[in-house]
Amino acid sequence: MAHFAKLGVGNIIERVEVVSNDIATNEQAGVDFLNTLYGTRDVWKQTSYNGNIRKNFASIGYSYDQARDAFIPPKPFNSWTLDEDTCLWKAPTDYPDDGKMYEWNETTKQWDLIT
Repeated sequence: MAHFAKLGVGNIIERVEVVSNDIATNEQAGVDFLNTLYGTRDVWKQTSYNGNIRKNFASIGYSYDQARDAFIPPKPFNSWTLDEDTCLWKAPTDYPDDGKMYEWNETTKQWDLIT
């Protein structure tokens, strides 16, 4: 099955639809099918669960970055930066690798142990 993300204002993903591979033989065929189905002229971009199309699987609220040709999730915290290779947000410090659970503290800019 092929998946397509509908772009709304500001290239924010509004919905994701599934189209049979028999119909979506290529991206344009899938876009044409969806616009015919809904009677629209919306902008759709193909997405993929395994990340081989546009870096990340598109979800509602993600944005589509045309320059990177990638779907990018919403920025979780102001201090986080975008990893250009994955187009995912990265904390200023890596998540601890000790098997414990942590949550990001934006005030202190560190990982706090969840107790």
